[in-house]
Amino acid sequence: MRTRAEAAGLDGLLLLRAPNLAYATGLFLSANERPMGVWLPVEGDPILMLPGLERENAEGIGISDARFYDEFPGEIPAVLWMLDQIGRKRIAIDALDATLLDTARNKLERLDLHDHAMDARTIKEPEEVALTVEAASFADLFLRRIHAASADIISQGGTEADLMADAMAHARGALLAKHKKAFAGTPMGITASVHSGPRAALPHGAVLERTPQPGETLIAGIGASLGGYHAESGVTLIVGEISPEQRRIMTAMEACNDAAVAALARRTTCTQANDAALDALRNAGLGDAIRHRIGHGMGLEGHEAPWLAPGDATPIQTHMIFSNEPGVYRPGLDGYRTINTMIVTEDKIDIPSRFQADTPISARTIPI
Repeated sequence: MRTRAEAAGLDGLLLLRAPNLAYATGLFLSANERPMGVWLPVEGDPILMLPGLERENAEGIGISDARFYDEFPGEIPAVLWMLDQIGRKRIAIDALDATLLDTARNKLERLDLHDHAMDARTIKEPEEVALTVEAASFADLFLRRIHAASADIISQGGTEADLMADAMAHARGALLAKHKKAFAGTPMGITASVHSGPRAALPHGAVLERTPQPGETLIAGIGASLGGYHAESGVTLIVGEISPEQRRIMTAMEACNDAAVAALARRTTCTQANDAALDALRNAGLGDAIRHRIGHGMGLEGHEAPWLAPGDATPIQTHMIFSNEPGVYRPGLDGYRTINTMIVTEDKIDIPSRFQADTPISARTIPI
């Protein structure tokens, strides 16, 4: 990040966004209304600037110059106080409240509002990749549990909420049993959604006390985090037997998934990868059922740049990590979505999400 700042003709970077602060310092602090920042100069020592109540959290992280303000909002806004503490004139700030823009500009010769830290974060280090791969294994564990246990739970009148609670306890318990001690103090956990029947047509629907019915689709979408790094896995299961129409749609989604992988392997742009993937759905006559992009970057945020979506011309590069999320949504009828984590390596695309590869379409059923 120092090199990026120097190349941009800056004195340094003021990082205020919580993921950027964690990336630069290793500090995973609870983001709230109180601004927190680190000054990363091109030359010289960094300065950590926090509200006073975080004083103890700043100890032992390797930054000797830590400064604290009393409270928010304060007579002087904390970010303007930080600029005074820095005392330099050519600064990039990754996020700035618009109400402070004019005053900040008046304090500086040059104010750069580009997020240079995000540029660095898009290319993952080997340790970041390793955490993502391990996190994906626990997202898969949730899917394996819901695939194995759903028939019994549904037969007893269990609901979407019951299915999620059971698989969540299973996967989260395994995650904590293996990693709680080593990764204490960092974001670590499982997030999930389970939707069935007509509700599956809502990409972001609430999980309900609703019992899935024979013949319906059931979408399970899972996010897992370890050491602050995120991965995702997801699948569509059929309650009972798969109909010919359901198989047709699931086959088209598999082609969509494969087209995204192939586009990344060709090192297209993000927009081109999105177009190539969604064209597989359009070619299957499902264009009207597309509701969202094919994917997004993952790392210290579950959703982060670059975006496999219209409008993002970022070239695909080695060591980027993305989700791959084919979705088909037919309001009032049903919905389908699968999710894989994709890692761009030197010579291929690694897929640490293994549930779909290990469970062919014909086996994605919940026998009732």
